[in-house]
Amino acid sequence: MSVESYYEIEYEHGPLPGVGKYVKKPVPEKIAAPAPDEIRALFARMREIARVHRARYDYARFFDRRIQHENALIFYKQALFMADFADDFAGNAPFSQYFPSYQMMGYEQLRTYFTWRSRVRAGEVAATSISYAFLYIYELLAGVGAQDAQDGLAKLLDFWKDYGAYDASLDRYIIPWLKDYHIYYKLPWTFAQFIEKHGLSPHYPEVNTAAPGFILYSAISKYDIRNSAFYTDENSAMIEDCFSHVLEKIQQDFAAAGIPFDKAFFSPTRKLVAWKPFSAALFHHWFSQADRRIVLSEHEIYICKGNRWAKSTHITSEKGRRFIAYVMKRIEVELRILTKYRHKLRANLDMVHADTLRILNKAGLYIENIVPAAVLEFHREANKTVVAVDHGSLMRIRAEALLTQEALTVEDMEPAKTGPSPAAYAAAETGVGQDTALDSPTSGGQDAFADAVEDAPAAASAGWDTLREALDDTEAAALALILDGTDIKIFAIERGIMPEVLVDGINEKAIDHVGDSIIDGDFALYEEYAEACRVLVVKGEPT
Repeated sequence: MSVESYYEIEYEHGPLPGVGKYVKKPVPEKIAAPAPDEIRALFARMREIARVHRARYDYARFFDRRIQHENALIFYKQALFMADFADDFAGNAPFSQYFPSYQMMGYEQLRTYFTWRSRVRAGEVAATSISYAFLYIYELLAGVGAQDAQDGLAKLLDFWKDYGAYDASLDRYIIPWLKDYHIYYKLPWTFAQFIEKHGLSPHYPEVNTAAPGFILYSAISKYDIRNSAFYTDENSAMIEDCFSHVLEKIQQDFAAAGIPFDKAFFSPTRKLVAWKPFSAALFHHWFSQADRRIVLSEHEIYICKGNRWAKSTHITSEKGRRFIAYVMKRIEVELRILTKYRHKLRANLDMVHADTLRILNKAGLYIENIVPAAVLEFHREANKTVVAVDHGSLMRIRAEALLTQEALTVEDMEPAKTGPSPAAYAAAETGVGQDTALDSPTSGGQDAFADAVEDAPAAASAGWDTLREALDDTEAAALALILDGTDIKIFAIERGIMPEVLVDGINEKAIDHVGDSIIDGDFALYEEYAEACRVLVVKGEPT
């Protein structure tokens, strides 16, 4: 039965207030169902990810670590779901929220964001709500919208540069996240190389970009070769290159013996704390990684073990610091000898911890032999002379020599009897103009060499005498306390001076007068100068 009309109660037309009246009306034409909104349906399927994961997406408690972890997981799954979506929405809905995510956004906000993102991906970066900008960064940190880690980093840098023109507040987040990116993702360059290439060094003063290996090891070593008088502008490049060569040899020998050097050396035993990459971002630890160690500076080591990350500001053990101290000092010992430096140095093997030596020796590694051999190899390679022989020229020279020999040949000539020249007689009387051949077995070369060695302390003695005169009373007293094995820190503080400043003052005067520092970074005398300092202190005592 078809219905052509129906009755509707209209209250405003009734005879009495509040009493309705039936009014007959025709049945309207059938209302057509609205066209399906595919984009709205897509958003609904995206939101379904959160419902399946758990009952409620809790963004009200964004500050809670557990909630952040759950929200980050949902965001990551939703980001993958929406990774390839592009939009062209005419509206522009604002959005502002801490730890922004898709789940927080309404229909028009989602369309606004994905339209803006589509244009950013096409190279058109426009100003928008800052929460949209962070949402895009979160995607890049998670690898969404990038082919690989290198592409993601490039896109992150470009966006920082382009959007920074609209909002400089990104700096406080992007700068630490760039460092985290290099820790979390394996890249074909070091972080130090990255920041130097892009001129970002001022943002990371703790990361050394010049000779990073040498600088790092010098900073953690108990013996810092950079404080030595031997480490001059003229010698610095040689020392750094030699250290790199020696370190490579040590690492090779360790590997051959089945001891991973990095793992053995960079093994902090304390102050390990859990580390979460991209702090202050909605980031889910999304991919499994092999065990590895990332050393960024002398106070930063990041360790991934069992796909869990930890951080320590104590990047090596005391044994490690002592081991590298011996290597550093032994390199200097050998280089001083090879370059015939005026002052000798000693590196005692007891600088290395007994446990370390026991382990190395058991593995057939004798560091007291490895270092000198590697230094000698480096020095020979660095100073070898390459001679190119032109065989054609050689044949011509030989032919010319034969002609010359024939022209100079005189038969049956008696050798002339000649004596020393007057100049030679004068030189013999005065000792001037005579050269001593040190390698001649009959020249007395060893004695001459010994004389030179004996003369050196005499010259140095004058330097020690003037050093004593140069030291003020506080410095002289500090030197005497160090000789007695007393910690000078309290002494320095009582006199209103920092211990480091006091020691630096003594070392600066020592360099001026005897050509070398005499106190190390631990406020102890270098062993080779202990006796001279004792004499110096005794001479300075009132009689």
